[in-house]
Amino acid sequence: MGKRLPFALNASVLIALLAASSAPTPLYPVYQDRWGLSALTVTVVFSAYALALLTALLTTGALSDHLGRRPVLIGSLALEASATAALASADGAGALMAARVLQGLATGAATSAAGAALVDLDPPGSPGRSALTNSIAPAAGMAAGVLAATLLIRYAPGPTVTVHLTLMLVFLLQAVAVALLPETARPHAGAWRSLRPRVAVSPPARRAFLISGAGVVAVWALGGFYSSLGPSFVRLVAPHAPQAAGGMVFFTLSLSAAVTVWITRALRPLTATLLGSGAVPAAVALSLAGMHLVSLPAVFAAAMLAGAAFGAVTQGSMRMVLAPVPRSDRSTTLAAYYVLSYVAMSLPAVGAGVLTQSYGLRTAAHLYAALVALAAAAALLTLVLAGPSGSADPYREQDGVVPGVPGGDGVQEGAEQHVQRNVRGRGGEAVGEPADVVLDVSARLLHQPVGVQQ
Repeated sequence: MGKRLPFALNASVLIALLAASSAPTPLYPVYQDRWGLSALTVTVVFSAYALALLTALLTTGALSDHLGRRPVLIGSLALEASATAALASADGAGALMAARVLQGLATGAATSAAGAALVDLDPPGSPGRSALTNSIAPAAGMAAGVLAATLLIRYAPGPTVTVHLTLMLVFLLQAVAVALLPETARPHAGAWRSLRPRVAVSPPARRAFLISGAGVVAVWALGGFYSSLGPSFVRLVAPHAPQAAGGMVFFTLSLSAAVTVWITRALRPLTATLLGSGAVPAAVALSLAGMHLVSLPAVFAAAMLAGAAFGAVTQGSMRMVLAPVPRSDRSTTLAAYYVLSYVAMSLPAVGAGVLTQSYGLRTAAHLYAALVALAAAAALLTLVLAGPSGSADPYREQDGVVPGVPGGDGVQEGAEQHVQRNVRGRGGEAVGEPADVVLDVSARLLHQPVGVQQ
């Protein structure tokens, strides 16, 4: 069979998972109109998914190293199909939230296993292909999910059912296809022990974590606003705009993030993080300008700028944090990074929902923008003060290790030699630049983080 087809299948799994994660975004206004949901309820539903995904990442990130990629992927895809079926049949806020929690758990487990399988299948002639795929696929998937859901809302009957049943069929087909693939990992004992969450910032990474933390909070909080209240914000600015515009604003952000990850992959981590943090105040200012000027083009331009900021900061900060960390500590440090990221995305979004319910979305948008801008200002200050002296970059990737690609601590046993072979040639010469290989955007970008490749 070779490696090309299994590689493409695992990449398609990542894309489909993140497409499903973002598909509800343009559907939120439909749910609000149908069930009378408040903005607070929408943000709680959104945050429930994000926190469930984080829980799965912290507990199942290394599970496929012990059980094998195929069993974890098949089970997770089956659970994902069940979640999309539950979303299709949801008849109220409670059922919607339960389905999103189930979806978050399935997505977290499946993305870790699929990402690790990509590392196992990395072609020897294309160093870093797996990690670059892990970087681009999630953001591309989120963009595709929003776009597909938006088009189905416009042209298909019963969009809240059609969207999710289509995704359910995709996941079932993928589960069957994965069952036919050969196993790429070497299963071994310790599965139960691997479920214990381990969260800690390795001492060598603490300075980088503190320096980049404010920027991470700023971009993930901004992403949380767009992915939960983005459609409502568009409706506030342009009440008579087509319903599709609400979904397209998050599509714009996701696509911009994916493109930025590619464009900034060769930048130094500190530089990428600094540039991304600098774009955040401009993005929130442009959003508020669009609201006051009743300008939908300004809102979309702001979303594009926000996506660029998200892509640059997540890529640069991840590399900054993981670069100085010993292999044995990388998974726990990455777990700490994702705890910060997903809390920053979830809790402020819920706060925005509370403010919207009490004072209206216009006031909530001003206060949220101020919070994000302050975080970005703090990030810029710390990043500038921490700038490297001379030409040396203290956050340059070390030891020929590619940070930010999926797996858990156990991935080292199944894929470490493969990654090392891709970074170094037979004689030990460098054949690939570690800085070219970056993290996924969010989310598992916003929604799809992964474990760490040792």
